[in-house]
Amino acid sequence: MPSETIIITGASSGLGLAFVQYYASLPTPTNIIAIDNRSFPPQIAERYGAVIRSHQIDITSAQKIQDLASTLESAPISLIIHCAGIRGLVPRIVAQQKQGDKNVAATETLEAMNHETMMKTFEINTWGTFNVLRAFLPQLRSAAAQSSKPKVVILSSRMGSISANTAGGGYAYRASKAALNAVVKSLTIDVPDVQFLMLHPGRVETRLVEWKEEGAIGVEESVKDCMRVLEKMDEERWESGRLVDRFGVTIPW
Repeated sequence: MPSETIIITGASSGLGLAFVQYYASLPTPTNIIAIDNRSFPPQIAERYGAVIRSHQIDITSAQKIQDLASTLESAPISLIIHCAGIRGLVPRIVAQQKQGDKNVAATETLEAMNHETMMKTFEINTWGTFNVLRAFLPQLRSAAAQSSKPKVVILSSRMGSISANTAGGGYAYRASKAALNAVVKSLTIDVPDVQFLMLHPGRVETRLVEWKEEGAIGVEESVKDCMRVLEKMDEERWESGRLVDRFGVTIPW
C-alpha cells in the first residue's frame, strides 16, 4: 500500500487531473486526496482504485474544507499541488466572444470588468487558496516533524507579476494572483518548515477559457515540464516562495 499522501485540488479536469494521473501511475503510487467542486471522473477513479480518494468540495467554504482536514487528523501530508482557480472573465462578454472573434483579452478589459467578476475571482484564487492551505497546515507540519520538508506547489501565473505586466487588461486575474503572491510570502515566514513554490505552468489548454487560446499547450506537456521543476526544488535548495515558470526560470513579482 502507498505510504505517502498528497493533496491535489482542481483535480477533476485540466492540470489537476493530469497531476492526479501522473502520481497515480507511478511505480510506487501515493495516496491521492483529490479535491474539486465538480465530481471526479468515474473512469479515472475505477482505473486507479483505492489510490485516489475524491471529495467534491467548494474550496471557498471554510467549514467544508476544515471538515475534510479534520477527518485526516494529524496524518502527514508531504505535498499539496493546488490547481484550483478561475480566469476571471466577464461572463456576458465571454458569451459574446464565443459567437465571434473568441478574443480572451476582450473579456477582461477595463471597460468590461465588473464587481461580481472581480470579487468572485479573488474569492476563489486568493481566499480559496489561503483557505485550503491553512486548513491542512497540521498535516503538513506533521510531515515536517518526521524529518521531511513538505512542499506546497501553487499553480500561479506570469500574469500575477506586476513587473511583467506590459499589456494591461486582465484586471481580475492579475490582481487575484498578485494578491496570492503576498499571501504565499507571508506563509513562507509564518510556516518555515514547509517549502512553498508558485509555479506558472505556461499557457495551457484547460477549462479556464472556454475555447483554445492561440499557442496553448496540452496539459500533459505542461505537467511533464512542471515535474522537472518539482525535482529541482530539492536538488537546488530553492528559497521558499519563489515564482517560476514551467522551466524553473524565476519570474520577478
